[in-house]
Amino acid sequence: MNLMIEDKERLPREVVAMRVAKELPDGGYVNLGIGIPTLVSTFVSDDSIVFYHSESGVLNCGPLADEDSQDIDLINAGGQFLAAVPGMAFFSSVDGFAMIRGGHVDVTVLGAHQVSARGDLANWMLPERGVGNIGGAMDLAAGAKQVIVAMEHTDRSDNSKIVDECTFPITGKECVSLIVTDIAVMAPTYEGLVLKEIAPGWTVEEVQSITMARLIVTDVVKEYEL
Repeated sequence: MNLMIEDKERLPREVVAMRVAKELPDGGYVNLGIGIPTLVSTFVSDDSIVFYHSESGVLNCGPLADEDSQDIDLINAGGQFLAAVPGMAFFSSVDGFAMIRGGHVDVTVLGAHQVSARGDLANWMLPERGVGNIGGAMDLAAGAKQVIVAMEHTDRSDNSKIVDECTFPITGKECVSLIVTDIAVMAPTYEGLVLKEIAPGWTVEEVQSITMARLIVTDVVKEYEL
């Protein structure tokens, strides 16, 4: 990666979450994964109703709780405190997973280590560190109606997390419908990875230079829409 690209400003995690929030359907049942996805609920419009689901056994929870209203019994799958809202439902994690496997989750937002051009997802293990756990992401990748990935475009070593073929252990095959990173919005398709939006100050060529997968560029590539 050249110095010019390294020095370019990338969008903060909160803006990535804000962009993803636009994709959540009004009245939808939504599961938010660990990392950037947990921030998404903060940016959903007040005009929209979203029923958040957690595989820990909660439905219709609020956004992340502030420090003054944290309850150890109200946490999401990542152990973060949730705000209480009227109409919350509590049940066992068995029922939480049954909702996912039964196809009752409309959208899940997940982080990733790698995503392929055709939408393969790898997010459960980092082979070089031997760190990883098989968990709810596999159920969500298979059972949710739509999978959105929210993540940084490159890893800590500046390697692209968007690749032609995943080299990390796969969580789900061809399951990702949209990727939102700190520099671009892309849609995996059978033909390849379609570039839809780019961050302010970035060019298509610069995004491609740090993306291992070849980008399909149409005439309607826009600047990030919030």
